[in-house]
Amino acid sequence: MSDAITLDKASLREQFVFPTNTGVGGTRAVNGDGPCTYLCGNSLGLLSKTAESRVQREFHAWGAQAVMGHFSHVEGTSWLNMTDDVDPILAELVGAKPSEVACMSTLTANLHLMLNSFYKPTSERFKILCEGKAFPSDQYAFASQAQSHGFNPKEAVLELFPREGEYVLREEDILEVIQKQGSTIAVVIFSGIQYYTGQWFPMKSITKAAKDQGCICGWDLAHAIGNVPMSLHDWDVDFAVWCTYKYLNSGPGGIAGLFVHEKWDDRELPKYAGWWGNDRATRFEMRPTFSPIRGAQGFQQSNPSTLCIAALYGSLQLFQQAGMMPALRKRSLALTGHLESLLLKSSFYVPPSQVASRSDKKPAFTIITPNDPEARGSQLSLKFLPDTIMVPVFDGLKSFGVIGDERNPDVIRLAPAPIYNTFEDCEVAARSLEEAFNSLS
Repeated sequence: MSDAITLDKASLREQFVFPTNTGVGGTRAVNGDGPCTYLCGNSLGLLSKTAESRVQREFHAWGAQAVMGHFSHVEGTSWLNMTDDVDPILAELVGAKPSEVACMSTLTANLHLMLNSFYKPTSERFKILCEGKAFPSDQYAFASQAQSHGFNPKEAVLELFPREGEYVLREEDILEVIQKQGSTIAVVIFSGIQYYTGQWFPMKSITKAAKDQGCICGWDLAHAIGNVPMSLHDWDVDFAVWCTYKYLNSGPGGIAGLFVHEKWDDRELPKYAGWWGNDRATRFEMRPTFSPIRGAQGFQQSNPSTLCIAALYGSLQLFQQAGMMPALRKRSLALTGHLESLLLKSSFYVPPSQVASRSDKKPAFTIITPNDPEARGSQLSLKFLPDTIMVPVFDGLKSFGVIGDERNPDVIRLAPAPIYNTFEDCEVAARSLEEAFNSLS
């Protein structure tokens, strides 16, 4: 475990605030006042001390200067220019140029904004291709966009599901559908990482296949940003959207972001303009005619929350300290691989290929996340058999202070975030899972 110890020393764990076992209901945890085993960063990242400090600085500036904080700031960057600190870091995380990125709004609002600009269906090319069981908000957005253009969502939204008896989509199946139906597809939009299974879709090959067929290609990166390395600009992605409260630890309901490839700068101007997307030099002159900032930032509409940006920037500074995605991906591979190796040794584990042929009803679990490290991020999704045991197992984990999240009816997701989780966290989770199974009546 020498390599594990070295990697754990590289963790920025001490820079984050962990709930205590007592606080999360860890009644059977060894140390009630100690930090819980938090493996839920794929749902809500932990509070960083730098984020807390930066938000306090904005409260101070607000109290000390009020409206003048927009232009001069007792603590540093004025509110007018706050996103200048975060846009370049977000751009590096997704593999883009700073001008192609805008820190703004919320995830689904940005998704609608992008679809309003890039989904231009015709009678022949009108379909939206996505994965089946996409995150519900995405599904709602796709259906409502199709309806707004007069199409039946059942015909316009083309969902791809895994093969019978499998849990994740095969790359060849996705590419085959794009190749065969590309002339009818207006937009290809998948999640970078599928929220339910944890599958990391082959983004580069899907994007290329979509573009070869004349389709627009976009991505929902809610579970991918800060989790896996990406190269949106080089891959020729048209647009992307994301939130920042998962792996980027910006806080509940934190500000989101979007990407628009620079090739669209002169072809796709913002359709739904707002004053914050106006040229900064003339923004406060309140001119009647919109003059957009060139690039993604021209899509901004309202002034962003300074408190949300401060919280995000505080966390992003730790990403820089950690070495950004090259270093974090290395830790992610090691942590997730370690957790997987422990779970595979469990007496309750059943390989996915044997689930359908099981003859006994013994409580068990399988892992539906791909076992190929290059096809997943920092997440393992555990499917429980029968599904009635998921809730008591989840409650059992929580009683030991292990916090993942449940997805009804039968999945628990465990996500060892590389910026603050450790090998010990993985070991506690595996032991606690075994105990939770043993406690089933």
